[in-house]
Amino acid sequence: MKKIKMGVILGVMMVFVMVGLATAATLDEVKARGHIIAGVNGSVFGFSMPDEKGKWKGLDVDTAKAVAAAVFGDVNKVKFTALTAVQRLPALQSKEIDVLCRNTTQTLTRETTNGLNFVRVNFYDGQGFLVRKKLGVKSAKELGGATVCVLPGTTTELNAADFFRKNKMQWKPVVIEQTAELSKAFFGGRCDSLTSDASQLAAHRSVAPNPDDYVLLPEIISKEPLAPVVRHGDDQWYDVVNWTVMALIQAEEFGITSKNVDEMLKSQDPQIKRFLGVTPGLGKSLGLDDKWVYNIIKQVGNYGEIFERNVGPNTPLKLDRGQNDLWTNGGLMYAAPFR
Repeated sequence: MKKIKMGVILGVMMVFVMVGLATAATLDEVKARGHIIAGVNGSVFGFSMPDEKGKWKGLDVDTAKAVAAAVFGDVNKVKFTALTAVQRLPALQSKEIDVLCRNTTQTLTRETTNGLNFVRVNFYDGQGFLVRKKLGVKSAKELGGATVCVLPGTTTELNAADFFRKNKMQWKPVVIEQTAELSKAFFGGRCDSLTSDASQLAAHRSVAPNPDDYVLLPEIISKEPLAPVVRHGDDQWYDVVNWTVMALIQAEEFGITSKNVDEMLKSQDPQIKRFLGVTPGLGKSLGLDDKWVYNIIKQVGNYGEIFERNVGPNTPLKLDRGQNDLWTNGGLMYAAPFR
């Protein structure tokens, strides 16, 4: 019996070792391949969408580019794969992509049952409702009996169901898998309201035929911490992606931008010298070049620059920083120490 038990134990241990080996070499695989494969949305203006020339742009796109800059010193060493909400998690689990940068909410189930790890949040959001002004609705609590366009396989769908149940209202979900088709359905009059993260609703409204004909209702019904995602079991790759996001945040806090980063290399501040690799060591800890942060900021910019050019007040989305401002300005963006 003892021999049988020992054999079972060894067998289980071998399974765990094999799983670990299968998932623990992403950085090496990426370097050997010569580029990162990033899963993105593909149709959310301001976050991840190709422009008329086919060039990918957006806050999530820039996050993926920052990872490429960290690993290769070149933002162009990334290829984008457009994924639906239903496709995104299986694509990461099956190793079709290396990192998911697709407005995905961090949840307990996704970090446990789904076997995924979320890195530092790159956009704090919350779910809302978009309606036509002519509907005359002033509050989401007036949407009883409404038809609501929603994506399947999302926290959005679950949150909406909870909201209507909590407020003892009936609703008729119109479930459409593709984000672009969902938008067309709403603007085409198939549903009374469109529900999603408030940032996505602003993105949808910005590309509507007549944006001023639509209004975001005041209720925010959920917390939606959106962050890049990697697979369980590969701490080194998790560290690379996680500290890349924090580098964007810390650079803004230090006042380091894409325009002044070369000048900041001359700083005598020991924290900045360590951060930019003038004092070596941090790159080696991650398996990267010591200039990894410099390359990110030089080629992509800091978090504030990324926010402003993609979704800020001077873009069609016209979003304020709010929770996505630095902690020193009353926001939630906060990076751990680089030391």
